[in-house]
Amino acid sequence: MQSRRPDESSRLVVSGLTAAYGKADVLTDVSIEVEPGEITCILGANGAGKSTLIRAILSLTPPRAGKVSFGGRDITGLATHLVNRAGIACIPEGRKVFGRMTVLENLRIGAFGIADRAEVARRMDEVFAIFPRLAERRAQLGGTMSGGEQAMLSIGRGLMAAPKLLLIDEPSLGLSPLFVAETFAVVKRINEMGITVLLVEQNVHQTLAVAHRGYVLAQGRVVARGSTAELKEDPEVKAAYFG
Repeated sequence: MQSRRPDESSRLVVSGLTAAYGKADVLTDVSIEVEPGEITCILGANGAGKSTLIRAILSLTPPRAGKVSFGGRDITGLATHLVNRAGIACIPEGRKVFGRMTVLENLRIGAFGIADRAEVARRMDEVFAIFPRLAERRAQLGGTMSGGEQAMLSIGRGLMAAPKLLLIDEPSLGLSPLFVAETFAVVKRINEMGITVLLVEQNVHQTLAVAHRGYVLAQGRVVARGSTAELKEDPEVKAAYFG
């Protein structure tokens, strides 16, 4: 991907968000800001509401209250495909590659809204420059790839949409330590190219090493926020994650 200056239209602001499954609130009055050109992280244990926050931003779980603003535009409850067209792409938890499709076919799905074949080919070349292994295995079925390779494919598919903001949900889940380190290095590289990132993770040490600032969720509420340096020194964060 070509490096670009952070786009001010990539600013995400979530204000007073409450979301639920059925009658049970999973998120309560959650407010976060994702600054252009930065990696903002969302930390928290299983069940804290991290993935629900991503689903609410994407309108997969419509919020019961609150507002989601992207680039100064209210996108609360906007149809998911229109959220994507606005410039938000998501790398889902568990990667979710299409196992019976080839690497090329998986990547093309990431650019499903682009009619210009030359533009699709250009984006694919950029993805292959980041992940040479995908170029080598372009004809391989996604389901036959290793977990680390599927992680590359999932990230590459997200990049095919040329997003302003990339939501990444638990990228280290189920990966070997080697691929975890490689995945976080890729996230940092993508951000250095000018793409704003919202990173949802449980791997606190690796996440705080690459993020600029973040939030900690517990039981659906924000319990800590600040720069990564501030989070590392926060008493509750230190007690919960650093012993």
